[in-house]
Amino acid sequence: MTELARYIDHTLLKPEATPAQIEQLCAEAAEYGFRTVCVNSGYVSLAARCLAGTEVGVCSVVGFPLGAMATAAKAFEAQTAIADGAAEIDMVIPIGQARAGHWEQVRSDVAAVLQACGQVPLKVIFEACLLGREEIVTLCQLCTELGVAFVKTSTGFAAAGASVDLVRLMATSVGADVAVKASGGVRDIDTARAMIAAGASRLGTSSGVAILQGERGAGDY
Repeated sequence: MTELARYIDHTLLKPEATPAQIEQLCAEAAEYGFRTVCVNSGYVSLAARCLAGTEVGVCSVVGFPLGAMATAAKAFEAQTAIADGAAEIDMVIPIGQARAGHWEQVRSDVAAVLQACGQVPLKVIFEACLLGREEIVTLCQLCTELGVAFVKTSTGFAAAGASVDLVRLMATSVGADVAVKASGGVRDIDTARAMIAAGASRLGTSSGVAILQGERGAGDY
């Protein structure tokens, strides 16, 4: 179970999340040895303080959950989160631009955040349930060319999240140096293991504790 825990970004992104709930998230992450906690950027400094001296990192989402913010705003949010203690950044692409086939706009958006991240790993969230197969493949190729650390299936806030077929498609469409994060709907140990077998190197879930206890999480993410 310790090995499985290191795949998990222990996640709380609900808009109503309280400081006390973030503190509990961090305590659980430290107890179970999760890879990171994944929080909104406004809670990065709190999470970093809670996890100081542990092996658990802080991951911040950027442009979340819509991806429709100005590129400069996303880049600034990433810089602020890193200054506050984020060790990883998960950004949402401009989904509408991808659907429209405006790939240079998508590329510029991701590239700007990637530059803002410097040496901090960037994960790029597709929201794949809103995209077609060819669009997903194109995004994987674009992200490989830019040199991001991960591509990520979903925010967990749309109609559908990760699936084994989706993870396999993304894993076979990126280059060898780009990993895949499966997020949305990973609530039990069988699903977690199936995502890893399909090619996921990281799992985003609010059900990390339940997964490691052999139970099924009740959360939406």
